[in-house]
Amino acid sequence: MATSRDDFGIAIRSALLQRGAKQKFSLFALILASILIFTLDNLELKPVKVLRGVINDGVYRLSAISSSPISFASASKNFLSTHLNIYKENEELKKKIEVLEKDRFDTLYLQTENNKLQEVLELDKTTAYSTVGAKIMLDKNSPYLNSVIINKGSNVGIKLGMPVLSKGNLVGRTVEVNYISSRILLLNDLNSKIPAVISPSGEQAILSGIGQKNPTLEYLPDGFQNIDDLTVYTSGKDGVLFPGISIGKVINNEVDESRVKVKLFSDPNQILYVNVILDKSNDEEAK
Repeated sequence: MATSRDDFGIAIRSALLQRGAKQKFSLFALILASILIFTLDNLELKPVKVLRGVINDGVYRLSAISSSPISFASASKNFLSTHLNIYKENEELKKKIEVLEKDRFDTLYLQTENNKLQEVLELDKTTAYSTVGAKIMLDKNSPYLNSVIINKGSNVGIKLGMPVLSKGNLVGRTVEVNYISSRILLLNDLNSKIPAVISPSGEQAILSGIGQKNPTLEYLPDGFQNIDDLTVYTSGKDGVLFPGISIGKVINNEVDESRVKVKLFSDPNQILYVNVILDKSNDEEAK
């Protein structure tokens, strides 16, 4: 009888030691543990609640710690991506601002040129002479020599000696004419000599450039009185310039009393467009 019980125990132990039996025992143990945990959870015991809270806190903390690298990597990626996008947009906006500023400056320059051209065209309509508008291409100013190059020449009828106007006032005359360009000798050039008449007294003189901003009046009659409000015009005595073209005002407050200077109505250093007088208009010739 004892021998039978021993044989039975040996058989049980052999069965439990087998691999398949171990797996079944582990599954059985897990089932028992689950039933035990479920039962304890439903009993609402205080120690169980405390234990469950501690376990949950630990699980949550471990989850947060384990997910931190992933969250940090994701946040860093989003930050870098956003930063790069903002930098790219900023560079594009800078380029657009530069383009807009350039367009604005170009527009302002074109408006200025348009206003100057309107003045030239208006003078063509209102002046007593037949004129042709031209633009200054090159300024050959130096301490004593003052001349400019315009973009019109013999192709539009310009000839040597023709008077040149700016805003209706004399600024010089042509001294070199090519087919599509001409050189203008300005009134303040050292070589400029223009026969002039002083109004209202009627004295005759020569307007001479001295290489400075204001030319002077030479060969004035004896007893000439430099009074206020004297205006200088072309006299036309040279047979080249038309008479009556306005030039400037006599300056009577100059320190140098040996020279009578004239402040020009149109500053030769500030001209951009000019009108070259080709001839008198038909209306003037009819008079």
